[in-house]
Amino acid sequence: MSMFDVICAGQAVLDCITRNREASSYKPNVYRAESIRLRPGGDAVNEARALASMGFKVATVCGLGHDLAGDIVLNALAAAGVDTGRVQRISGDTPIANLQVADDGSRISVNSRATLLEGFSIPPASLLGARLVSLASLFRPPLDDYDQLRALVKAAKASGAIVCADTKLPLYGARSLDALADILPLVDCIFPNEREAEYYSGQSTFPEMARAISDKGVRVVVIKAGPAGCYVRADSQGFMLPAVPLEKVVDTTGAGDNFVAGFIRGLLQGWDVERCAQSGLKQAASVIGV
Repeated sequence: MSMFDVICAGQAVLDCITRNREASSYKPNVYRAESIRLRPGGDAVNEARALASMGFKVATVCGLGHDLAGDIVLNALAAAGVDTGRVQRISGDTPIANLQVADDGSRISVNSRATLLEGFSIPPASLLGARLVSLASLFRPPLDDYDQLRALVKAAKASGAIVCADTKLPLYGARSLDALADILPLVDCIFPNEREAEYYSGQSTFPEMARAISDKGVRVVVIKAGPAGCYVRADSQGFMLPAVPLEKVVDTTGAGDNFVAGFIRGLLQGWDVERCAQSGLKQAASVIGV
């Protein structure tokens, strides 16, 4: 019997979000902004907290430093009802992302080398005991190590879990899906955004991107397309779904992670892929706008 509905493995960061910084300085070297706030973030954290809020039993596997940022993220996970027994405290710093959000909700992100999480690895045994395993930040440390990824995917699949992967663009060095050709057929669902899908497929349109990734053996390919919605390919068929209309987009931070959480909700309920994708779009909309 599974101990958890979902285990989310991947990045955990502390986001420092600056919203609507004025273009010109208020005083020499001093700028004003609408708001500046700290918020727990990272794919594994965002997915886990969202799924826990839906009533699922969730654990997260991530690396956090022995520092204030790590304490904030760990406490936020526990407060959300996420099991933190598989979180590792590492010798390095907890990654902090500096996010600058514009009035239309778009953002830029500044990251440091702390995201490399040097010395942190995920033991395959830490992914056992769940109905579904989400590799929440594929190709970001520590999920950028091909040998480690092979061991993790094989262990999760051998345990009978559904295996999902949410991709990221690599921050340092190049990464390729081709290098994982032997285990991609073990991945049930993959969730690149449009830029990631183009990078990993080498194609330029949604149908071409999805087909190229699907041809590598992944059963369901879902391309997150921001305001355009999402493109889904399953069983050799593809379709586009529009985003949920919003009066205003406030902040897109975490939208992709919440989309994945909404999709996973559907997978755990046994829904078809279209209904899963609609669930993902609704969940993403719930966190980015009004």
